[in-house]
Amino acid sequence: MTAVRPDTVPQQAPAAQAPFPTGFLWGAATAAYQVEGAAAERGRTPSIWDTFSHTPGKVLNGDTGDVAADHFHRYRDDVALMKRLGLQAYRFSVSWSRVQPTGRGPAVESGLDFYRSLVDELLLAGIKPVATLYHWDLPQELEDAGGWPERATAERFADYAAIMARALGDRVSMWTTLNEPWCSAFLGYGSGVHAPGRTEPAAALRAAHHLNLAHGRATEALRANLPAAAQTSVTLNLHQVRPLTDSAADADAARRIDAVGNRIFTGPMLKGAYPEDLLTDTERIVNWPELIHEGDLAAIAAPIDALGVNYYTPTIVSTPADGAGDTRNDGHGSSDHSPWPGSEHVAFHLAEGKPRTAMNWSVDPNGLHALLMDVSREHPDLPLMVTENGAAFDDAPDADGRVHDPERIAYLHGHLEAVRRAVADGADVRGYFLWSLMDNFEWGYGYAKRFGAVYVDYATQRRTPKSSAHWYGDVIARHALPPGA
Repeated sequence: MTAVRPDTVPQQAPAAQAPFPTGFLWGAATAAYQVEGAAAERGRTPSIWDTFSHTPGKVLNGDTGDVAADHFHRYRDDVALMKRLGLQAYRFSVSWSRVQPTGRGPAVESGLDFYRSLVDELLLAGIKPVATLYHWDLPQELEDAGGWPERATAERFADYAAIMARALGDRVSMWTTLNEPWCSAFLGYGSGVHAPGRTEPAAALRAAHHLNLAHGRATEALRANLPAAAQTSVTLNLHQVRPLTDSAADADAARRIDAVGNRIFTGPMLKGAYPEDLLTDTERIVNWPELIHEGDLAAIAAPIDALGVNYYTPTIVSTPADGAGDTRNDGHGSSDHSPWPGSEHVAFHLAEGKPRTAMNWSVDPNGLHALLMDVSREHPDLPLMVTENGAAFDDAPDADGRVHDPERIAYLHGHLEAVRRAVADGADVRGYFLWSLMDNFEWGYGYAKRFGAVYVDYATQRRTPKSSAHWYGDVIARHALPPGA
């Protein structure tokens, strides 16, 4: 992917009643550990996020996902809420340790039954279930055996994929193997701000390869166990990389981050090879010829039906004049250890003159348009789905219990207009999933950050749709953007 500067191009004014393509799918997304709760019910065993969140100092305020939004017990009410809001699809993830507690062997039927019941409820409500097999919650027993840096974990993941396909394949037609494997590899094993909290550059790169392999093996397993019409995909948090200046040094910084942030996955998954510059940048850290076995690249490049794209904010980089990195404003948490092996010296910057979310992320819809166009140009025959897009703000109920979030509405309007422009410019974008359906456990930030369109009072578990939820429901009903934000 090439580095571009969409911030230099004026954003077009939103058009009234801007249409989206026929069949464009409108949804919202969540992740198992962030919403389900019921951490020790029906045979579920700890995942790496249970262990990490229960380790003092790892998560803000000592928060855990033990209860989260209690979706496990409240899914029927949550599906009814989705229906009232007009959602056409719900993208959920499966807790691996709920259905296969050790990461090996037969499934626990009571765990599978939860997902069967959830899917049945969705179908009764006329909502399309979209299943993600992995959203960062590796069974702890597999981490104890070495985790994603070990090749065997990829094989276990393929077995798990086959179990899920056989259990839900008769009623779920859209499947995603991995959500944001970059985070799993580089935040989990590089900077340590995510579970399992390891800070080992070589392990992070090994994890990236084995996550790629897990995607390929799982895609094969899904194909072998699903009806022919079922669709498979993977979801990547592609970094929309921009150099801070037009200098050659900053261009090289952008190339480096594009390699280890994007092409480390798109290369093998979509082109059947790792980019040579990535291998050169990281050869001092990991022995790639030893890591990549014969047949790996062919397996990783198993054909998929769609690519999920997650976008929140652009990534602006430079190479400091003295060759040493400064404060790392990469949006991926605070750590003394870099999640960018081989490019630790690269400096990250916040966009000047842009609004910021509660995560201190720059609001820039042009980045989403540029990203979709980049991917579309490089892979013109691959349909795209925006599988996560949203923003955290400091939401709170007013005296009447209502939650007004005009900043989120403005964020969503701008980014949906960016999607519409990308479609008009030729990108084959098939749908949009708001992140997130409801407030939830926000990983290392615990319950301090709220991304949801639905406000959750964690003390009572009361759900209150925010203004943005009603606004999004209106967009779905119109199949178009309203005029203005």
